[in-house]
Amino acid sequence: MDARATLPGRRGAPGRLVLVVDDDPRVRTVVTWQLEAEGFRVAEAPDGRRALETIEREHLDLVILDLALPGVGGLDVLRRLRDGERAAGGTALPVIVLSGRSGETDRIVGLDLGADDYLVKPFSPGELAARVRSVLRRVAPAPPVAATGLRIDHAAREVFSDGREITMTAKEFDLLAFLAGHPRQVFTRAQLLERVWASAAEWQSEATVTEHVHRLRQKLGPRLVRTVRGVGYRLEP
Repeated sequence: MDARATLPGRRGAPGRLVLVVDDDPRVRTVVTWQLEAEGFRVAEAPDGRRALETIEREHLDLVILDLALPGVGGLDVLRRLRDGERAAGGTALPVIVLSGRSGETDRIVGLDLGADDYLVKPFSPGELAARVRSVLRRVAPAPPVAATGLRIDHAAREVFSDGREITMTAKEFDLLAFLAGHPRQVFTRAQLLERVWASAAEWQSEATVTEHVHRLRQKLGPRLVRTVRGVGYRLEP
């Protein structure tokens, strides 16, 4: 099997997208076959670095994460993921730890870091698929957020204005969704850069925020995202 991360659009049914992270290609193959047979789409990563890249790039529904990974370890992947989510104020991506470590300490650390479930190798592929379904049921998305004339469907990452779908880039959607989740709360450009562009905050400039706000106003009208002079921006529902 190719050691590179597998692009999700190349395989599987049009269901929810699961990332399988394991350095053993045999484990990735078995898990992929089981999940695809049950209607999931599957992406793969053989190490922690490529797992983080895939998490950043793709809109995933769940991650199956081995702990003993080369380079960036599984616990470090989980820690970075949860730290980034807290900084961005976003919802938590479900994670099931799949590990050869059966000790109680490893279970406790993994769950304390934010894992949703923990399965020890060797494992039953059928049981793993059942746990995937169970976790996804527990973390069912909240109903779409609506403002006057505006509807934001977080699960589908779609935006509608007065019933008309508005095409958004990934970061335009993230910025709008974040502001809509904090109506009338004012955020500085630096705060938005940190929370919406968390992983890129070290090299992006505040002009990036200004440009994205300008694009939102072009697409949704000038009155939705208001400028608070000398401070920043707020969404006006």
